[in-house]
Amino acid sequence: MLTPHRNLVSELTLELAHLGLSAPDLGSAMQPVLDMLVTRTAAVGSGYFQWRDHTLTFAARAGSGVMPEGPVMAALLAHGLPTTLPLMDALRGATGVVFVEDTRLEPATAGFPELGVLALLAAPINARDGSLVGALLGHVFTPYRWTVEERALVSHVTSVLALLAARLDAEERERSAQEGAMRALGLCLEARDAETQGHTDRVTALALSLGRRLGLPEGEQRGLRWGAYLHDIGKIGIPDEILRHPGRLTPPMWARMQAHVEDGVHLARQLPFLPGTTLDVIACHHERWDGQGYPAGRAGEDIPLPARIFAVCDVFDALTHARPYKPAWSLSDTLAEIRAGSGSHFDPRVVEALLDEVDRGLTGG
Repeated sequence: MLTPHRNLVSELTLELAHLGLSAPDLGSAMQPVLDMLVTRTAAVGSGYFQWRDHTLTFAARAGSGVMPEGPVMAALLAHGLPTTLPLMDALRGATGVVFVEDTRLEPATAGFPELGVLALLAAPINARDGSLVGALLGHVFTPYRWTVEERALVSHVTSVLALLAARLDAEERERSAQEGAMRALGLCLEARDAETQGHTDRVTALALSLGRRLGLPEGEQRGLRWGAYLHDIGKIGIPDEILRHPGRLTPPMWARMQAHVEDGVHLARQLPFLPGTTLDVIACHHERWDGQGYPAGRAGEDIPLPARIFAVCDVFDALTHARPYKPAWSLSDTLAEIRAGSGSHFDPRVVEALLDEVDRGLTGG
């Protein structure tokens, strides 16, 4: 008959396996494990650090319980654990979880007593090739002798977690490469369309700020970001004589220009990894709240929220920066134009969010 401890280990193993198959990112998969460390061991706080850009950085702000306070800890959370930290060398050579009962007595945990962390467990998370990709940490603010049960539980769970983390880490690296490719393509489109330099990054940053303000889930925020990069991908097929036409477009030119939306959706669908939110932004960024936009004449909340967010941000940036055919508008004139379009061109709720965002930026709030 299984002991309660073995039952718990089995349940956690099944839960981790489920997370590994369903979690959208590594931070999401780690959160229940961090919570488990705090509830099932003496650790009062736990965190996950992940290898990024030559540092181990706090992945998706994954943490649980009580964290050390003070400027040193704030710097570690913002910038990551330095690779020169002795613990990093210890984890690279470790064959399992490192349990420290008193950090003041162990050279490998130098720096932790200054944080108030006097007992520590540190589990290396390795990729399939054995390289260190992350570290799972649990801490106590007093010296503590980890029990046999705690050691067995943490060792078993982290050994399972390492297998799942390797897959999720590889997927995140793939998404990071895709992200870079999407942005690079967006910058190329910006240059060809004679956009003001920086338009793509500015619109993307503003759209994400509004998306967070309006409660877009994280996955939709990523789709919005990629949609901002690729919204004009259909202009690849627009001839230069139309794209760079100095005056008002003729009706045939305008019809061809409008076709860039449907062309863009067709091109984007050739990239199977693009989320639906990205396709929504490409397909609907010229639709209007009152139904007078194109290509489908969609109106109101029938237009996906990410596309409504992007439409306001795109116009705001276009007006506030010079183009070959117009000077930059003042901020007050731009905001007046955006307000005038509320309820006709733009979603009133998104307009209010933009006005609040601009006001917050001006006031430093």
